[in-house]
Amino acid sequence: MTDATGVHLRRGPFVEGDRVQLTDSKGRLHTITLGAGKQFHTHRGYLAHDALIGAPDGSTLTNTAGIQYLALRPLLADYVMSMPRGAAVVYPKDAGQIVTMADIFPGAVVVEAGVGSGALSMSLLRAVGESGRVHSFERREDFADIAMANARAYFGTDHPAWTVTVGDLVEALPQRCEPGTVDRVVLDMLAPWECLDVVSEALAAGGVLICYVATATQLSRVAEAMREHGTFTEPTAWESLVRGWHLEGLAVRPQHRMHGHTGFLITTRRLAPGVTPPLRKRRPGGGYVPGEESLESVEWTPEAIGERVTSAKRVRRLRRSVADSSSRDQG
Repeated sequence: MTDATGVHLRRGPFVEGDRVQLTDSKGRLHTITLGAGKQFHTHRGYLAHDALIGAPDGSTLTNTAGIQYLALRPLLADYVMSMPRGAAVVYPKDAGQIVTMADIFPGAVVVEAGVGSGALSMSLLRAVGESGRVHSFERREDFADIAMANARAYFGTDHPAWTVTVGDLVEALPQRCEPGTVDRVVLDMLAPWECLDVVSEALAAGGVLICYVATATQLSRVAEAMREHGTFTEPTAWESLVRGWHLEGLAVRPQHRMHGHTGFLITTRRLAPGVTPPLRKRRPGGGYVPGEESLESVEWTPEAIGERVTSAKRVRRLRRSVADSSSRDQG
């Protein structure tokens, strides 16, 4: 079945070419692509693909060794974690945050850079729908090819709302999008602060810019660049940590392993042309140096990293108090 755009909808019985996720009794996952006459082998028997072709989604089948499998079409979150990777993927927990916090809506015009393996691109395409547009930019042609192949395998065809451009965002974006016509911009790159000029030009007033960065130093640099640019609102940053739970009878407890830090997200919005952003009410720490080009030249003091420094007078008072208390205890 296809929708109005020709994108394959994953409904109905399994057919040849479908990706199927098999789960055994111990919860182990195996993803296969169905092909007539093929077999899925493990060290404990095999399962014929022909037994799955024509079976409904959510079926159970038994292999030659009596091992039972649950067969389901993989969700998008399942697919992106098992698909071929040319670059590290944006985890589903972060993709979900990006779609929601950047308010990616049906019909939106979205710019994305870079593409990586296409994991985030597929979430964006699902969010904008058949009436939207996703313009993706990737510097590496091999990564772009892998991303397009992954998306094609998932959707069943080339998604009609997607345009992938191989090249640098700063040079290619003005050629692809008219000024003020982009609703949302998602940057997943090493130095997003280098693209703020072209992004500001492309974004419509009120449009959202969201950046995904891996390290705290990148987060600090892009936040200060957003503030200094003068066309964006005060940025907001966060990270999300996901911890699963073990559910087995009365043994209900957190899992020992969890998805910890994957990246930081920082978001801001485009001000109307000519508008000056409001002054910050909270002043930065005393050691803050605006426009600093290199972290190596920054003096690393407690004030510079935002710590509340105890006054020398209070330290002396506490020292006397501790000494007096110690003397009384000894007495």
